[in-house]
Amino acid sequence: MSRIFVKTQKGVEEIGKRTSDMSLRVRRILILVDGKRSVDELRELALADDLDQTLGLLEESGHIGPIRQPEAAAPASTADESAPKEFIFRKIPDTPDPKEMEMARHFILNTLYTFCGQWAHLSIVKAASAASTHEELRKSFIPWYNAIVETGEGRRRAEELSASLLKVI
Repeated sequence: MSRIFVKTQKGVEEIGKRTSDMSLRVRRILILVDGKRSVDELRELALADDLDQTLGLLEESGHIGPIRQPEAAAPASTADESAPKEFIFRKIPDTPDPKEMEMARHFILNTLYTFCGQWAHLSIVKAASAASTHEELRKSFIPWYNAIVETGEGRRRAEELSASLLKVI
């Protein structure tokens, strides 16, 4: 699941008028963003080590924005209806692994503390801590994701973080 970005009006104006103090490297990435290329394709073209950070910077400054792409449909048993289409949960194991539950719980707590602060989003922390089943823990996923993308660094790493959590939740 690779995101696709498109230039906003501000990004189009920046390409034409060069109104900001954008570095040449960042400007090149902005030029490559066309609404058709995925982040993976941009990574191949740009040959930039910090592409995720640069895209996050461009997104925060309002030069680009993500396009929502419909994901391939998954069987109903693996998808949770409350999750957006791009978040597909794995099938719940027949015998839940307590270690995976604990890993998911700690991942949620640690990422919230790291990206949002120790006292932010206590309702999500409480719900994740109290969850005793995968279903209960999955109910915390969307609020967790929304909390993470409220921060700049969280927005830059949201795809990576959510993919990691979806492996165990």
